[in-house]
Amino acid sequence: MKKVILAVALLLSSVFSFGQINSDKKPTIQLVRNATLLIEYSGKKMLLDPMLSSKGAIDSWAGIQKNPTVELKIPIEEIVKGVDLVIVTHTHEDHFDQPASKTLDKSIELIMQPADKDFFKKEGFINATVLEDQKLWHDITINRIQGQHGTGEVLKMMGKTSGFVLQAKNQPTVYIVGDAIWTEDVKKTIKKFKPDYIVVNSGGAVIKGYENTPILMNEEQTMTLIKESGKAKVIAVHMDALDHCFATRASLKKKAAELKISSDKLLIPEDGDVIQLFL
Repeated sequence: MKKVILAVALLLSSVFSFGQINSDKKPTIQLVRNATLLIEYSGKKMLLDPMLSSKGAIDSWAGIQKNPTVELKIPIEEIVKGVDLVIVTHTHEDHFDQPASKTLDKSIELIMQPADKDFFKKEGFINATVLEDQKLWHDITINRIQGQHGTGEVLKMMGKTSGFVLQAKNQPTVYIVGDAIWTEDVKKTIKKFKPDYIVVNSGGAVIKGYENTPILMNEEQTMTLIKESGKAKVIAVHMDALDHCFATRASLKKKAAELKISSDKLLIPEDGDVIQLFL
């Protein structure tokens, strides 16, 4: 009996220790490709906007070349392994594609915007939850922020999109802007949540035939966001992976250098890079 009690005690001790290690794990953001991110946060692994297509599997959007324009640097099996939650800002193909739908377990927890409810029901995800405003998931508060994916006629074509703010005790506040242009609403969100990190889609994408109407922040709009970002470090993604994104890592770095914005303030990861987050 003593041996049984000891074995149980050791088992409980190891489980408790694992829980402590897991919860104490440092928060990170890893750029997979384009806007696809792996986020380790408050002991949970989250996958944002999975586009898992191989290079050239999707038709061109600018008449230049098929998308995505680069291969994944991380094996798909590694990307989806151990994911606790999938977060989708919207269901354009560069944010959630058929390989993602086919690869992910249909019972995985998934958070989406209201506009995408029917999409995920049709795709068969049984634990997909509409987030209207705010949700407490485990010990993480997830706030949904409406995004503006262009202006005028282009906005009507692009439809609804969202961003998200992550908050948790002893964790940095992270504002994921999503597919959006710079607006006063983005500025208000920064002032409201005072994030430690802002992830911005800076690819300067346009629709063919509407080249003067960006649907994402470009170099200039990203610089405006940085100016209004307060204490936040800005992480720029959604570049060098799609043929209709004309802002690149190189052009963004050049613009930042012209304005004397340091690499400590503006972080521009390469595919596969991991950024550790600090309070």
